[in-house]
Amino acid sequence: MTIILGCNDAILPKPKGYLSLEYPKKSYQKLSIERPYFFEIASNAKVIKDTNNWLKIKYPNLKASIDITYRPVENNLKELLTEAEKLVFKHTVKAEQIIPKDFVNPDKRVFGSLYEITGNAASQLQFHLTDSTSHFIKGSLYFYAKPNYDSILPAISYLKKDILHLIETLEWTK
Repeated sequence: MTIILGCNDAILPKPKGYLSLEYPKKSYQKLSIERPYFFEIASNAKVIKDTNNWLKIKYPNLKASIDITYRPVENNLKELLTEAEKLVFKHTVKAEQIIPKDFVNPDKRVFGSLYEITGNAASQLQFHLTDSTSHFIKGSLYFYAKPNYDSILPAISYLKKDILHLIETLEWTK
């Protein structure tokens, strides 16, 4: 008796293709407007001045912005820190995870934290920075679209490098 077995390949649907995005090469320039602080921003970003030493760093091609708010420290550092953290943890409802990272640069007197917020939250990266005596900055990344974390993840990774560069180059003016 002879038995012949054959292998049939199951017919499967083709896997989905992944979107291949290309972002501009990184280059930075010093913030060109006068503020109680300065840092380097991406050359492809556009800076919009706002009142109270606030500003918006816009990325038109990514439909995103980093919103910077500034407040002087006037014996209210604890209050400013609490308020900044409240704004981060407001996203707990939509966030899958909130990952903090502390920054300390004693030479430039820059101390703060960066929060990475995963999931479909309104803002995926937020940070605050201070010299602990005179200056306090809060920054938030926003996209001008309904949050879909999986879709905007490549853009978040791209902009996170700009935010880290901003933090590393931040200096307070006298």
